[in-house]
Amino acid sequence: MNEQEGSGWILFAGIMILIAGILNIVYGIAAIDNSKFFAGHTEFVVSSLKTWGWILLIVGILEVLAAFSIWAGGAFGAIFGIFAASISAIGALLSIPAYPFLSLAIFAVDILIIYGLAAYGARGRPSATA
Repeated sequence: MNEQEGSGWILFAGIMILIAGILNIVYGIAAIDNSKFFAGHTEFVVSSLKTWGWILLIVGILEVLAAFSIWAGGAFGAIFGIFAASISAIGALLSIPAYPFLSLAIFAVDILIIYGLAAYGARGRPSATA
């Protein structure tokens, strides 16, 4: 069985960005709904919890789309995945005051996703058109 170099990293990146995307969608919906999940007197970089919820929802949707794009193969999937993981990493750093340990964990996973996609990109799995 001849497995291409980096295909494990590409699979890892796709799975982790899908999980992060689904979690961001759930967190975004919870924040939009003013759920009791979030701390009461937390200050956000953006205007309010509801605004932060919309941002998380959009980032989550981008991450889910990026996961499927990564699994489809090709350079576009890798570039789109790096973009989505970078936006998520920036969002994680901006949310450190609200939930520090979760933010740092998400940031670390995003960095691993970016590494896997940058190092192996489209080489991990050939495109369907190739």
